[in-house]
Amino acid sequence: MTNKQSKSCFIYRPLRFLKLFLTNLIWSDRIFVTRKYQKKVGVMLDIKNPKTFSSKIQWLKLNDKNPIYTKCADKYLVREYVEDKIGKKYLIPLVTSTSNVDKINFNKLPNEYIMKCNHGSGMNIIVKNGKMNKFDQWVDFDENKLKGILKVWMRKNFYHLHREWEYKDIPPRVVIEELIYDETGNDGLNDYKIHCFHGKPMYIQTIFDRIEGVKENWFDTEWKLIDLHYYSSVQADVKKPENLDELLKVAEQLSSEFSYVRVDLYTTNSSIYFGELTFRPYGGFMNFVPKKWDRILGDLLNLNN
Repeated sequence: MTNKQSKSCFIYRPLRFLKLFLTNLIWSDRIFVTRKYQKKVGVMLDIKNPKTFSSKIQWLKLNDKNPIYTKCADKYLVREYVEDKIGKKYLIPLVTSTSNVDKINFNKLPNEYIMKCNHGSGMNIIVKNGKMNKFDQWVDFDENKLKGILKVWMRKNFYHLHREWEYKDIPPRVVIEELIYDETGNDGLNDYKIHCFHGKPMYIQTIFDRIEGVKENWFDTEWKLIDLHYYSSVQADVKKPENLDELLKVAEQLSSEFSYVRVDLYTTNSSIYFGELTFRPYGGFMNFVPKKWDRILGDLLNLNN
């Protein structure tokens, strides 16, 4: 990415959120999700009698508003939930956190860390040995530019993007955690996204090689490869993790209170680390390939509960 492209990308993203904010002044949640669903998924949304997974996620957005979702969507407060459920050892060590970007003392931070905003998704920056990963590009560390990016993110309300109401009232905060490496010394940890229905892990979506090109695989809980994708059509050679049973146990414990949640976990050197809890993957606006899986996953989600 060139400097010009990076600058235009930096400008475009806030403008996109401004457009979404203005749209929110006009459209109700129901109108918003109905229109966006037809645009993204390509079919009309049956909100009264949803059958598919993606349509049931929209129903849950409009009807299931348990306050626990807001706590668990908050990347800072969810640490307390995880510690209570499965113990502190599964948490990536916290360096510090603050609601005021200007109070971050970079001179007191370690040489390597990851900064993230707690109130949304995709707002992460890795700092490592005098470099920072800005928009998937490594550039020289610049404190002023970094603070500028964080301040833009802190002003966003992630609710406006997909109408995921649990993000609406999260007080913005910067969370700084230690940088965790995999067995090969790579800081791009492999993602195990475990889709849980009514407290039971059912499918494991793996996201590999984020830096060189995302690869996606789906497995059942016996580690049988499933012909399914929606994020990337490129597959990786993914070996069965030695601690698969523990991964599934952790996911089951963290998902016990929810009708559906995706539990994101990392593994390195036989240790398991918690990533996040996701209640509406991609806002529920995903296109499954093949399409039959939208209905197969939908059948696992019982809205009557």
